[in-house]
Amino acid sequence: MRHDAEWARQKFATAPVARLATVSPVGSPHLVPITFALVGTALVSAVDAKPKSTTSLRRLDNIAGNPFVSVLVDEYHEDWTRLWWARADGWARVLPPDEVPEFAALVGKYPTYRASPPAGPVIVIAVDHWSGWSAS
Repeated sequence: MRHDAEWARQKFATAPVARLATVSPVGSPHLVPITFALVGTALVSAVDAKPKSTTSLRRLDNIAGNPFVSVLVDEYHEDWTRLWWARADGWARVLPPDEVPEFAALVGKYPTYRASPPAGPVIVIAVDHWSGWSAS
């Protein structure tokens, strides 16, 4: 069953993690799990202290070259009548934390961030399209 934008927004409001999809300059897709906060119609995520193989992150390079991104939240369950997904498509910007008023919502959402806020760049996605589906 297809759902409207408000249904999808509500799924994002309660989801603990999402997947961010970006595209490289040569058209290769790149998908990574992210922590995020929903603030109005914007999604906010940050590069945090979790170990990474490099400080030059592909998602940031991809956004610099093509700022159109998709973000997905979903739930899988053995009872397939409980399956659902919601997607947010929009335009991303990469900013320092002190230039993002919505950064406080991200820090407030996760206990680990409250103890040690992310110091890395912040991705702010202005969502212009919400979509979703559920089995019931």
